[in-house]
Amino acid sequence: MDQHSLQPPKGAKHARKRVGRGQASGQGTYGGRGRKGQKARGGVRAQFEGGQMSIVRRLGHKRGFRNFTRVEYQAVNLRDLARCFDAGARVDAEALAAVRLIASAQTPYKVLGNGELPYALTVIAPRLSQAAKDAISAAGGSFDEQAAAEHRVRDRIHRRKAKAQEA
Repeated sequence: MDQHSLQPPKGAKHARKRVGRGQASGQGTYGGRGRKGQKARGGVRAQFEGGQMSIVRRLGHKRGFRNFTRVEYQAVNLRDLARCFDAGARVDAEALAAVRLIASAQTPYKVLGNGELPYALTVIAPRLSQAAKDAISAAGGSFDEQAAAEHRVRDRIHRRKAKAQEA
């Protein structure tokens, strides 16, 4: 080991440079602050951008859009129905809440087609996927969709295309 190869232990911290503490602090004439200017005379906060509009205010409108009227449906798969219900059972919001597949009977849910349904069930749900409808029908069961998805044309271009197809 030589003197030039000595290093402080990993994680050792250097003391913070205390600027502006006079001539005898070891920082020289200007106390580590350089010469003139805002940073020499006082403080400037870290995110200050010199008076130009800050990036937070410039990009605030670009952070996305959250539709406050959107209804979030909780997913319930066919494999869960097969696991929790016997053949011929009636599956509705109260039954799903009782077996803890949805949070409460008021929770909106959608039955999805993941998994297999080996026997017939009567499924009553606000929404069902097409794969779930097919699988329930194939197993000999029945379904009732209470709030079918409404497919609305949202913008002018699609409305024009829809009108052209109708005519």
